[in-house]
Amino acid sequence: MIHRPTEKPHSNRKDWDNIKRLFPYIWDFKGRVILALGCLVLSKLAVVGMPLVLKEIVDGLDTSRGELVLPFVLLIAYGGLRLTSSLFNELRDAIFARVRYHAMRGISRRVLKHLYSLSLKFHLDRKTGGITRDLDRGTTSLSSILNYLVFNIIPTAAEFTLVAIILLGKYEPRFAIVTFFTVAIYIGFTLAVTNWRMHFRHEMNAHESEANSAAVDGLLNYETVKYFTNENYELGKYDGTLEKWEIAAVKSQTSMSILNFGQGAVIAIGITFMMVYAAQGVVSGVMTLGDLVLVNAMMLQLFLPLNFLGIIYRALKYSLADMDMMLRLLDTKQEIKDVDDAKVLNVSHARVNFNNVSFSYNENRQILDKVSFEIPPNHKVAIVGPSGAGKSTLARLLFRFYAPSSGSILIDEQDISEATQESLRQSIGIVPQDTVLFNDTIDHNIRYANLDATDEDIRRAAKMANIHDFVESLPDKYETVVGERGLKLSGGEKQRVAIARVILKNPKILVFDEATSSLDSHSEQQILSSLKQAAEKHTTLVIAHRLSTIIDADNIIVLDKGKVVEQGTHKQLLDVNGLYAHLWKLQQEEREHKLALQAANVV
Repeated sequence: MIHRPTEKPHSNRKDWDNIKRLFPYIWDFKGRVILALGCLVLSKLAVVGMPLVLKEIVDGLDTSRGELVLPFVLLIAYGGLRLTSSLFNELRDAIFARVRYHAMRGISRRVLKHLYSLSLKFHLDRKTGGITRDLDRGTTSLSSILNYLVFNIIPTAAEFTLVAIILLGKYEPRFAIVTFFTVAIYIGFTLAVTNWRMHFRHEMNAHESEANSAAVDGLLNYETVKYFTNENYELGKYDGTLEKWEIAAVKSQTSMSILNFGQGAVIAIGITFMMVYAAQGVVSGVMTLGDLVLVNAMMLQLFLPLNFLGIIYRALKYSLADMDMMLRLLDTKQEIKDVDDAKVLNVSHARVNFNNVSFSYNENRQILDKVSFEIPPNHKVAIVGPSGAGKSTLARLLFRFYAPSSGSILIDEQDISEATQESLRQSIGIVPQDTVLFNDTIDHNIRYANLDATDEDIRRAAKMANIHDFVESLPDKYETVVGERGLKLSGGEKQRVAIARVILKNPKILVFDEATSSLDSHSEQQILSSLKQAAEKHTTLVIAHRLSTIIDADNIIVLDKGKVVEQGTHKQLLDVNGLYAHLWKLQQEEREHKLALQAANVV
């Protein structure tokens, strides 16, 4: 099942299971985790100790109890406890920082690695903007969840336990009962209202991902938008989604105000009851003014973090929802993966065999039907045929971007399905029909085929691809940045960079997927000689639309509707006078028509 970034998170997702999946990343620094928790405990002991010292200070200053004495020691102790609490809080944060950021780095790397391992089918169906937003929100949510658990929920639980022990040990049970009852109502109210309003957050996330996807998709296709003057259409689509997001956001904020007021009301009522009981105790003589201050300080000290805990719970739920979207990416199954005992592909002669290969994207769309052919070592075999015949699919199957529905593909008698994908792809180089470059320098885009290549290697490959002189004419030469997807270069220039890249890789098997499709006739002739030189002593598969580029092929396979209908040399296929001869005739007529038009324009 393909992940859709705009889907709502699973309503039946298992949050605790998701949290447990984070433990391995946290436990890499278990010493720091234990030390941070130790600092947390010491900080809370200091926090709870402050009201106890404050009680003694107040009682010491109570003139009704005898001679007034300034309690210097207690005042210093009170200040010391505050300083201790602050110190251990900051130590906890500093010690745990490595744990938190290491976990963020680890999960981000794992998700990206998993995305790289998924099949081409997933990446053709994906929405890049939505996925990157889910990944970003998921990584941020991981940091938030760790903060909430270690710095808020656990400390508040520890503080509540210490306060309960003190109240039960020093005062009548009614103080502890009111405390427990208030906390229970508070938590119950918070859970109920937060769960009610969660769907507003789900809608916000879904619309935000959808808007982000629309914006990224439009910007990636900037030229197409401009060609058809559809800027207003793209803006309207983006703004329409943001309008839905705005409505959901307003509902979310309004419902949060209801929640905040309810929480404040519960806390106010609870503290009022506690103060009434404490005041009665002072009046009846069973409690001192210090006890009154202690109870008040304890309750305020407890309910301040508890009040914040309501915000934390909501944020935790949102973070768990965000993280669930990221983990669903991680749970997407690999369609193409190495078998358990996969071996490194050993390519010596580079003989390629397609044996009865069939393939379909789904049951209703058969692409290839029992295709068989061989590419002998150091031979050039071309695949031609009408659009949609399945030509480019053969290259994708050879790279194992897809797996055949039936049949097998062999390289030197080794089934590629039993070899590691890494070793397979290291043995094959390709010049694709649609060359997409990184938004980096020309040097980087060529060097990408061999990161250890020298500058001399880069320039030699560029010369063979007939692009060196062009690069040297640029102000920044090989340091010229090509722009997003290489948009600063023409189609022919991008194609030559791709050719230089595959020359630099120097694999045993070469694939040219309509490698000259973006070139004019003059450039095509210049490149063909370079391609011919690059293909020498290589096993070469050429997928061609222009038949004039493959007349020197050792064998030409003609595909039609996914089947091999003809094969032979250029001359043999013309003599047969079949589909190949028909395609050749059409292209020759088209070429003669263009030449005639050019001649007329000259005149």
